[in-house]
This record gives sequence, structure tokens and C-alpha cells, in this order.
Amino acid sequence: MPLVLLAAGGTGGHLFAAEALAEALARRAVATALATDDRAERYGRAFPARDIHVITSATVRGRDPLSLMRTAAMLGTGTIQSLRLVMRLRPSAVVGFGGYPTIPPVLAATLRGIPTVIHEQNAVMGRANRFLAPRVDVIATSFAAVLDREPKLSAKATRTGNPVRPAVIAASAIPYVVPEATGPIRLLVFGGSQGARIMADIVPAAVARLARDVQARLALVQQAREEDLARVTAAYAGANVTAEVAPFFADLPARIAASHVVIARAGASTVAELAAIGRPAILVPLPHALDQDQFANAGVLEAAGGASRLRQDDFTPDRLAAEIGALASAPQKLVAMAAAARSQGAIDAAEQLADLVLGAAATA
Repeated sequence: MPLVLLAAGGTGGHLFAAEALAEALARRAVATALATDDRAERYGRAFPARDIHVITSATVRGRDPLSLMRTAAMLGTGTIQSLRLVMRLRPSAVVGFGGYPTIPPVLAATLRGIPTVIHEQNAVMGRANRFLAPRVDVIATSFAAVLDREPKLSAKATRTGNPVRPAVIAASAIPYVVPEATGPIRLLVFGGSQGARIMADIVPAAVARLARDVQARLALVQQAREEDLARVTAAYAGANVTAEVAPFFADLPARIAASHVVIARAGASTVAELAAIGRPAILVPLPHALDQDQFANAGVLEAAGGASRLRQDDFTPDRLAAEIGALASAPQKLVAMAAAARSQGAIDAAEQLADLVLGAAATA
């Protein structure tokens, strides 16, 4: 059985896309192995790979000479480990999904002449993929026009979309149901590990500012950190709003499908899942990202008409209350936003990426 080595950093966004590709390759009788970092313990235990290999890596966290030397040393160690790994596994291709943990395995593959593919999940190319792009054979992108201004890179780039998990594909089959004039409005709020606190700070305060008739219609589901659970739950109870608050939802794709409006950050996997399922959203990009990737991701859905993008400085209780109130009174706008979001989705992205990977492997 041929083998493809997947390289993905230990964050949910990178691993979800790699998982979707692994499933698509398995349907074609192609085995996969995963090279990742030690953070994958949280996400990767159930990863559908034959083997999981933890490779030394580091992220650039400071620009001082000592920090840069430490990062370079760890990436160098990871590259040596990866050279040994690819020599032992002899993969048909190596596929990277972005993030600094991707660099050692993909770089090792280029040094050994093994076909390489990188997948860029965001609307702007991240720094790790930017480093690898001139060296790899094929570039896959989630969004159109990511490399239009760079002819040398765009010549080997193909838009596949962002692979989504099987649970997302299943949820995408559920049609959007327009809220009735006096019926419930199902609101889903989540923010991930970097965004949940501001959701806890802003959303309950915004709900408290809504008109009583809108509050009475809300059926709210919110992700909140353990330390925020009590205050968020109490805030909704004080406003007599029906709310389910928890630190984690294992069935998030199904909950997205059941919602009328989603309030979230704009990470690549979140935007891909909103588009695949086709749900209106209010997106609040993480403001301090070096490449402003979330701002660009949210901009794609906003330009299509599927989302409202709010800078974090504008994400205030008053502004959010106005946004929710306006959407609650305009059900046909919600229907249009759902269709617009869906137009940006690519539920066959994993299959397209699998085609690309196997095509690259066949040219070796």
C-alpha cells in the first residue's frame, strides 16, 4: 500500500484538514502517517493514520537573537529527525498543512527529492508556508487569488478549498431553516482557546441590551472557558434567556447546522465549516495575528454576503446587540446570507486535494 506522510502542527485547524485528507486517501487504499509536534496529544489521538510521529519544532515567538537561535536550533533538530523518518518510511509524497511544525518534514522531503505539497488554509499565506512555497512541487489553497501577485508561485498553485471533517460534510446536508416571525432564534457562539474570553465578556452583555421580545425568542448555545462558565450562565439566567453553556462541544458541526446565526472568530477551519454548512455569521477576527489571516478569511465571507466582519475594537455590547436585533427582524436576509456563505464552501475539498497529492506522487 502506498504511503503519504502528512505534516500538521498540533492545533485543531491544521489537524482537521489533515484528518479529512487522510480519510479521502484511505478511501483510495492509500495509507497515511502523521508528523506533528507534541501539542497533538490534545487532538491527535484518534487521527486516522497508520503511525503518528512527534517531531521537534518551535514557533518564532521573539525577534531577539537568543529566541531566533533557539527556534532555528529546534527546527534544525526536527529536520534531522524528519530526514531519518522519510528515509525509513519512504513515502510517495509529503503534504504540509502550515505552521512551523510543518517545516522540518516538508524540508526533509525536498532534500530527499520526495514529491511535496503544501496546503494553505488561510486567505493570506502564513510564514511557514511562505518559507516552503518556493521549495515544494505543488501548492494547494483554500481561497482563490491567494498568490495572484506572485507568478512563480501561482504557476504551481491550485485552489482545492479547505478539507473539512466527515461530520461537517454530514452537517452540510441539513438545509437552512428560516426563523419564523415569532419563533426561536438559534444563536451559536464559540471562539476557540484564543477567543472564548471576549465572547464571554461581550455576548451576554449584548444580549442584556436586546429588546425583551428578541430576548424571549433566543435559544443560545455558547462555548465558554471553565473560569467563565458561572458568570456567563448567570448572565443569561438574569436575562431569562434560554442558554446552554459549556467549555467544549464535540458535535460542533451539527450545532452549526442547527443554528440561525453564528458568532465566532475567523480561523481557517471555522470559516471553511461555516461555508460548507452555509450559515450566516458575525465574525470577529483575532486582532494580533502577525499576518492578519483571520481578518482576510472573514473578508472573503463578508464580500460574498455570508457574514458581517467586526474588528475587535468594534465588537462592543451595543454594536453586537444592534447586529443581532437587525438580523432577528430580517429573516430573508438570513436566508440570503446562508446561501452566500454556502457559495464559498467546498465539501469536496478533501477529494480535490487527494487528486492533487496523488498526481504529484505519480510524477516522481
